[in-house]
Amino acid sequence: MFPTVSHFIEYLFGVQVPMPFNTFGVFVALAFMAGYWAFTKELKRKEALGILHPVQKTVTVGLPPQPMELFYNGLFGFLIGYKLVYALLNYQLFVSDAQTVLLSTRGNILGGVILAALFAYWDYNEKNKSKLPKPKQVAVIEHPHDLMGNMIVWAAVWGFLGAKIFDNLEHWESFVKDPIGGLLSFSGLTFYGGLICGGAAVLYIAKNNGIKPLHMLDVGGPGMMLAYSVGRIGCHLSGDGDWGIVNMNPKPFSWLPDWLWAYTYPNNVAMEGVQIPGCTGKFCAVLPLPVYPTPIYEVIVCFLLFLVLWRIRHMIKLPGMMFGIYLMMNGLERFFIELIRVNSRYHVAGISFTQAELISSLLFICGLLLVVFSIKNKEKHASY
Repeated sequence: MFPTVSHFIEYLFGVQVPMPFNTFGVFVALAFMAGYWAFTKELKRKEALGILHPVQKTVTVGLPPQPMELFYNGLFGFLIGYKLVYALLNYQLFVSDAQTVLLSTRGNILGGVILAALFAYWDYNEKNKSKLPKPKQVAVIEHPHDLMGNMIVWAAVWGFLGAKIFDNLEHWESFVKDPIGGLLSFSGLTFYGGLICGGAAVLYIAKNNGIKPLHMLDVGGPGMMLAYSVGRIGCHLSGDGDWGIVNMNPKPFSWLPDWLWAYTYPNNVAMEGVQIPGCTGKFCAVLPLPVYPTPIYEVIVCFLLFLVLWRIRHMIKLPGMMFGIYLMMNGLERFFIELIRVNSRYHVAGISFTQAELISSLLFICGLLLVVFSIKNKEKHASY
């Protein structure tokens, strides 16, 4: 396993290059990039078809530097400098525990002040270059895909918060013991929490910019399936604990690689299992018994489902149907993977289930209802 990018580089080239990047975080970033690409392509396609439309907005140009804008740029620069300079001066600590460095109050005040001044000066200089003797209002055209930068930022922020909240609800006992650590930790993220909260943020921005909810949901279906597939690569490579139950069964096919059937996740970032003999450092645990490598199964299945959604998107004309199909596919995939995945279980009225089983079942039902709704209201939504 590769808990950090440094481990991956050492595996490939045999050279230890200390870097403060964990593998899971890198693939989360790549997942957002993949989603950004798919969303943008769909927004452009739907605009070309006349389904979505650009909007005209009036903006004021030629304004002199504004005090509050300078203040916010300076504040942002201070935070960057405060943490960045401290991290560089304490690089070994940053490499070994970037999370603590980033989320603690520790920093370098001088570095913060210098970066604050540079950011404020840069903004002041740029505004002066475009300043007019008399500011004027001009009309600008904003295309739907121009919103993606704003959407991706808010989807990341609210998606992370939602993923943390749902994960802590799923692991309530450990959260109660350390609520601050549970909320601030970068590990332990529940996909459905991120989907619900991040999706709500995207819909809010879209609605405020003239994009109807059903169209935005349809745009997001393929992209979210692709992003999930990419993100699960990080889960597998880092060994973040999203693996399956113990698998001692013989391989069904001799040609199937061992790691694809049953794996022990050595050097996993979750630090679960037993000590690896002779290993020193932070990530020295290996599972005592092999388990189903469920993250890699989801990588494969969800990428195939993305290809299906990407292929059929041209054929689907009814608003809401694409997203309904996505919900059904996502719900089915996650429900069945839960059958061989390690998870906390709830017990209600004699029924045992996991949080993901419950939510995936609800998503499938909601997807089915959305498909039925789209078909029944096809006349009403003909000009939607």
